[in-house]
Amino acid sequence: MTPGRRSSTFTRLLRHGFTDPSDAERLLDSVELAPVRDDPVLLEALGATADPDLALHGLVRLLEAQPDPTARRELLDTLTAAKPLRDRLLGVLGASAALGDHLARHAGDWQALVTYEPRDLHPGVEEFERGLAEATDPVSLRVAYRRCLLSIAARDVCGTIDVAETAAELADLATATLRAALSLARQAAPEDAAVCRLAVIAMGKCGGHELNYVSDVDVIFVAEAADGADEDKALRSATRLASHMMRICSETTVEGSIWPVDANLRPEGRNGPLVRTLSSHLAYYQRWAKTWEFQALLKARPVAGDAELGQAYADALGPLVWQAAERENFVADVQRMRRRVIENIPAAEVDRQLKLGPGGLRDVEFAVQLLQLVHGRTDATLRSGTTLDALRALAAGGYVGREDAARLDEAYRFLRSMEHRIQLYRLRRTHLVPEAETDLRRLGRSLGLRTDPVTGLQREWRRHAGVVRRLHEKLFYRPLLDAVAQLAPGETRLRAEAARERLVALGYADPAAALRHLEALASGVTRKAAIQRTLLPVLLGWFADSADPDAGLLNFRKVSDALGKTPWYLRLLRDEGAAAENLARVLSAGRLAPDLLMRAPEAVALLGDGDAGGLEPRERGQLEQEVLAAVRRAENAAQGVTAARGVRRRELFRTAAADIVGSYGTETSAAEADQGALVDRVGAAVSDLTAATLAGTLRAVVREGWGDTLPTRFAIIAMGRFGGNELGYGSDADVLFVHEPQDGVAEHEAAAAANKVVAEMRRLLQLPSADPPLLIDAGLRPEGKSGPMVRTLKSYEAYYRRWSLVWESQALLRAEPVAGDADLGRRFTELIDPLRYPHAGLGDDAVREIRRLKARMESERLPRGADPKLHTKLGPGGLSDVEWTVQLLQLRHGAREPGLRTTRTRAALAAARAAGLLSAEDTDVLDEAWVLATRVRNAVMLVRGRAGDTFPTEPRELAAVGRYLGYGSGHAGDMLDAYRRTTRRARAVVEQQFYADGA
Repeated sequence: MTPGRRSSTFTRLLRHGFTDPSDAERLLDSVELAPVRDDPVLLEALGATADPDLALHGLVRLLEAQPDPTARRELLDTLTAAKPLRDRLLGVLGASAALGDHLARHAGDWQALVTYEPRDLHPGVEEFERGLAEATDPVSLRVAYRRCLLSIAARDVCGTIDVAETAAELADLATATLRAALSLARQAAPEDAAVCRLAVIAMGKCGGHELNYVSDVDVIFVAEAADGADEDKALRSATRLASHMMRICSETTVEGSIWPVDANLRPEGRNGPLVRTLSSHLAYYQRWAKTWEFQALLKARPVAGDAELGQAYADALGPLVWQAAERENFVADVQRMRRRVIENIPAAEVDRQLKLGPGGLRDVEFAVQLLQLVHGRTDATLRSGTTLDALRALAAGGYVGREDAARLDEAYRFLRSMEHRIQLYRLRRTHLVPEAETDLRRLGRSLGLRTDPVTGLQREWRRHAGVVRRLHEKLFYRPLLDAVAQLAPGETRLRAEAARERLVALGYADPAAALRHLEALASGVTRKAAIQRTLLPVLLGWFADSADPDAGLLNFRKVSDALGKTPWYLRLLRDEGAAAENLARVLSAGRLAPDLLMRAPEAVALLGDGDAGGLEPRERGQLEQEVLAAVRRAENAAQGVTAARGVRRRELFRTAAADIVGSYGTETSAAEADQGALVDRVGAAVSDLTAATLAGTLRAVVREGWGDTLPTRFAIIAMGRFGGNELGYGSDADVLFVHEPQDGVAEHEAAAAANKVVAEMRRLLQLPSADPPLLIDAGLRPEGKSGPMVRTLKSYEAYYRRWSLVWESQALLRAEPVAGDADLGRRFTELIDPLRYPHAGLGDDAVREIRRLKARMESERLPRGADPKLHTKLGPGGLSDVEWTVQLLQLRHGAREPGLRTTRTRAALAAARAAGLLSAEDTDVLDEAWVLATRVRNAVMLVRGRAGDTFPTEPRELAAVGRYLGYGSGHAGDMLDAYRRTTRRARAVVEQQFYADGA
C-alpha cells in the first residue's frame, strides 16, 4: 500500500460503519472468512448492524467454534445464500455481546435462526414450551432458554416484531420457563408434589405481558392441600417446591442464571410466608393491604402450576382491585409512592434513568394504572395488565385525549426500545443509559439512527422523555377540562359520571361544584381562558396533593375572577415557573393565606420569581421605613393606620405563603428539613411586622394629636412571644407602655397625653376593615388589669422596687423595646435587668412560688374537655413546660451567664447547653418539643383561619395540619402519635429540670 494512502478495503469498512477498520481487515483476512472475504453482500449486511465491529468479531468466533470444516462451510453457505438468516444472525451478533458468547459456546444454536416460516414469526407459550422440553436440569434449561431468547432477539433487531410484541414474547418465554422450572422441582420432590396444589401468579411486567430482556420476574404463590392432605403439611411442601423453582431460575451455574424470581410483592413482603392459601390471601387483601398492593394486583396473571387454583385466585382477588379507588386518599397514596421512587434514585443516576426518573417509563405506567383503577370499576374494557393496551382502551373510552394517548404511546415505545437494546447488549438488568460513546453509538444505530447516532439518540431520548414529563400528570386532569368544554368534531368527551369518579378519587368532596368551577375557568375563547386551560391540568394535580382540593379550586376561581383581566397576572402564571405552583399550594393549604390574598389579590405577585420581592421575609428596618413613609403621606391618623395595616396584611401573606411553600416543598425543591428554621423565620417575620405596624401607628396618632412632638417621651416594650421574636399568625401583641414627661411638662398633662395615645392606637388597630386587626394586650403591666395602662419610668421603678412579685420578674425576661423613644426603651431595660437576672439568683421560696404558679396554671387554665396531651400550650411537654424550664434557668443563672440574657427561647436553650446547665440530649429534646408545638399552633391558624392551641377535630382540617407538618394523606394518626411521643420525652426532662429538688 502506498504510504499516506488508505487501502480501498479500509475506506469501504469506514463507509460501512466500522470504527476499527484495521482490526476488521485482519478478521476478514482470517482463514475462517477466506471463502467469503470479497463477498459484497456480507460486508453490506455487517454494515447494516448496530455494531459492525462487534458483529464481525462474533461471526469469526462462531465460525471458529464450529466442530469441523463441513459445519463451517454449511454456516457460510447458508449465511451468503439465505438473507433471512444473514439478517437475523448478524443483527443479533451486532447488538448482543452476550448472545454472541452463547453462540460461541453452543456452536449449533445458529440453526434456530434458519427457519423463516409464518408460524415461527409469532411463537407463543406452547412453542416456547416445546423449545424448553428437552431441559432436564437447571444447566440445560438455561441453554434452551438462551436458544429461545436468541430467536426473539433476532426478530426484534430485524424489525419483524415491534417492541410490544417483543415484550409479550419475552413474557411468554418466562411463562414457559416458570412451568419448566416448576416441573423440574416437582420431579425432584414427588412426595411434596403429591400433597399440594401450587399455582404461580405472575406479577409486574411478566404478569402484564410486557417483560424486558433481563428483569426480575415477580410472582406470588398460592397453594391448597391435595385431597385428603393436611393443610399445614401441604403448605410446607408447597413452600419447598416454590423455593426450589425460584432457585432453578435464579442461581448461577456454568451457563449463568436465567433471571431472579422475586416474590416480594406477596402479602407482608419479605416478612410474610412465601406461600399462602387462597383464603389467607383473600383475608389479607380485605383487611390489611395498602393501596400500592392493589395497584400491583392489576397485573396479576396465573402462569404456572395448578391452572384451576390460579384462576380461582384471579377470580377472588380481581374484584378487590377495582374497589381500590374507593379507598380514602387513593390518588394521594399512588402519587406519593411515585414520588418516593424518584426520591430514592441516587443523584448521580437521575439524568440517566430510563425507567424510574422523571419522564421515564414508570411515569407512563403509573399514570395509566391510576386511570385504570379509577374508571375500571365501571368499565371492564380498561382491565388490561398491559400498559399500551390499557392506554389504547382509555383513549377509546374518552378517559384520555386521543392526541395525548398517541404521543404517550410513541414515547413509551421509544423508551422501551431503548431499554430493550441496552439490556440486550450484555443481558444484564439495567435501566441506565450508558455514558461511553461506543455504547451510545451502538444503541443509536440499533434504533435506526444512522447519520449521527449519538447526537440523534440524545435528541430523541430527551424529546420523548419531555413528552412523558409534560403529559403523564396532565393525562389524569386534562379530560376533566374536556368534560366541560366544547370539543372538536370526532373528539370523545369524558362522561359526566366518569368526571365525577375522577374528582372523587382526587379527594374532591363536592365534584359537582368542582366541575362548575372548571367550566367557568376553562370555557370561552379569551386569552384568559386559553392560559387557564393550559394551567389547570397542572394546578389540579397540586390541589389534589393538598388536604382540601375543593378549597384550592374555589379559591383559584376567586383569584381568577378578581385578576383575570389583569395582563401581569396572566403573564405571571404563564411565564414564571414557581408562581403557579406556589399559588396552588397557598390556595389549598387552609383559610388564612387565601383570606389574606382575597382582601388584596394583587399580592399574588409575591409568589413569582420577579421583582416583587418574592417570598423572602423583609427586615424590620425596611418594613418600618415603608410604614412610616405611608403614614407621612396620609391625610390623617385613620388613613395612616389603614395604610400600615395594609402593609401588615400583605406581609402576613408573604410570610404565610413562604411558610406553606417551605413546608410543602415544590417540584424543584424539597420541603425545608430544618423545622426550627421555619419556626424562627415565621416568628421573626411576624414580630418584625408587628413592631413596624406599632411604630407607624404611634407616629400617625402623635402627628395628628400633637404634631411633631408629644408632651412626653413614649416607648413600647414588647412582652411575651412578641418580645421573644416568636409571634405566631394568631398572636396578640403583649406590650408594656412607658413614658417620661418632656422637660417643663406637668406630669398629669404627660400622663393624659400618653393614655390618649394608647387608647387611640388600640382603637385604630381594631377598627373593622378588610385588613386583620392587631390586638394590643397590656395585661402583663404592674397590677395587671387593675393598674394604669401607662406608667412613667419612675413609677415602674418604684413599683418594681417595692411590690414586684416573682412572676413579674419572670415575665420581664421577655421584655424588649420595639417602638417609640429608643433612649427611654434602653433605660427601661437597664431598670429591669437586675430583676430578671438577679445577682444572687433565686431563693428557694421564689423557686417554690414559680413551681406553684406553674401547677396552678396547668390545672386552672386548661380548657374543659381538652386532651391535655394534645394541648400545645399547657399540655405536658408543650410550650409552657419548655418555656418555664428555660426561664427558671435564666432567673437562676442569668446574672453570671451572659448567654442566658436573651428574650428568645431557643437561644436561651442553646446558651444553657453551652454553660453546662443542660445536657446536649436534654436540650435537643426540649428544643424539638418547643419547635413542634409552635409549628402545630402555626398550622392550626393557617388551616382554620383562627388561633387554637389544640389539634382540630374535623378530619379535613386535621389532615391539612398533618400535610403542613410533612405527613401524607391518611397519616393523621401517625402525626398525633409523634406529637405525644415528642412531648412525653420533653415532659420527662421538665420533671427533672423544673420540678426536681435541687434542680
